[in-house]
Amino acid sequence: MKRFGQTIYLKPEGAEEYIRQHVAVWPGVLAKIKECNISNYSIFVRDNVLFAYFEYVGNDFEGDMKLMAAHEEMQRWWDVVKPLMQPIESAGPKEFWADMQEIFHLD
Repeated sequence: MKRFGQTIYLKPEGAEEYIRQHVAVWPGVLAKIKECNISNYSIFVRDNVLFAYFEYVGNDFEGDMKLMAAHEEMQRWWDVVKPLMQPIESAGPKEFWADMQEIFHLD
């Protein structure tokens, strides 16, 4: 299992809609996330900064992320929520959500 922390900005004009969408995430999106070996997934918000935490329990992260990206309902979901966000300044050229470095963990 690998833990992930990620961050991104929430556009102020999109905050209410983003939160509304996440109150009732589409069932097909939730199923695909689980099918792609992501568990214990949470998103937090403060001052229009989003922080996501999830655990990857599979053996092929890149392959699972490709399967997720190819899923039609996931693509439609991203079409709704991605315009409401903006990558942080230090995000790499291929990053939308920016991966964070884990520096401490306690079970």
